Amino acid sequence: MSIATLVLGQSGTGKSASLRNLDPADTLLIQAVKKPLPFRASTWSYFNKDTNPSGNIFVTDQSAQIVKLMKGTKRSVIVLDDFQYILANEFMRRVLDKETGNAAFAKYNEIARSAWDILMAAGQQDDDKRIYILGHTQEDDAGRIKAKTIGKLLDEKITIEGLLTIVLRTAVINEQYLFSTQNNGSDTVKSPMGLFEDPHIPNDLKAVDNAICSYYGIAATA
Repeated sequence: MSIATLVLGQSGTGKSASLRNLDPADTLLIQAVKKPLPFRASTWSYFNKDTNPSGNIFVTDQSAQIVKLMKGTKRSVIVLDDFQYILANEFMRRVLDKETGNAAFAKYNEIARSAWDILMAAGQQDDDKRIYILGHTQEDDAGRIKAKTIGKLLDEKITIEGLLTIVLRTAVINEQYLFSTQNNGSDTVKSPMGLFEDPHIPNDLKAVDNAICSYYGIAATA
């Protein structure tokens, strides 16, 4: 059983930057939207079957393709950036198709199924695999900070955080970019007891990955 972690935060608070210390040779990065990495990334490159078959970055927002990539890679670390756009892109495509009536409501069921497929697959890979799912946040009607989706009709069908054991959230405190590891009473952050000693840790996915490997007895990569 693979270990899946959700990393939530507003744009610009350090989600993508947290990849900076991961080894690209052991990391599969799946981008829902193609964009430059926010750090010096000369050893990270886009996959091309003809010109760069060793590339570690794939661009797709199709759930079936994402699941296939997760199942097919030999790399131990998989990062999906950004989960919210997988939902939003499909929603916008179908809005542009001007679906009406039952089809307009059916799209929420189908988008929820796509999200569920990805989250289920994230927890069903080989035991040494670690999957990090990055996503944006939103505030619900009760003022609780949660994963951003495409609205209440989807939230009624699936609770993203409920399918994962570890949920971190970005925090910027005294100009330091951090991850929150403990629930503050008004968000969905959670982590197993003893995994992280501090309520805030540096926004470094490599350090997080090392901690997870140590906690679950997984042989960490260099």
